[in-house]
Amino acid sequence: MLTAEQFHAKATVYAELLMKTDVPCEIRDLQRSKSSFAMLAQNEEWLAANYDKTIHSQDESHDDIAPKRVDRRTPAEAEEHILRCLGAAVITRWNTIPTQLQRELFDAAGSLGDLFDTAELRGQIAPFLHAHKDHSKAEH
Repeated sequence: MLTAEQFHAKATVYAELLMKTDVPCEIRDLQRSKSSFAMLAQNEEWLAANYDKTIHSQDESHDDIAPKRVDRRTPAEAEEHILRCLGAAVITRWNTIPTQLQRELFDAAGSLGDLFDTAELRGQIAPFLHAHKDHSKAEH
């Protein structure tokens, strides 16, 4: 990843190239690139100035001695993991969720499959929820 200074340097390069052309399409492209790099530099500066106000991964190292853990999952794998964790959290708290919200969640989950599989999916979700209903009571 580039630093703010490197983004500023690239913006400066495009600003210099702008002065050397009078071709309208080149001017437009160079202005876009210059603006883009200037914006990226501002974003990096903001992130550096507001680092303590942003959310950080729990895997991120907080001292310079310990190596950072590298997440080798694809974005799709990471998203699937997040969805599994959220789903498990919902199941463990199912009995504390108001009935109306339970129905809405059931309807939403049941409609996530293919149109032709909706009834089958709902038929799988309902017994699953029923089977896990008592488990979440025992945990509380």
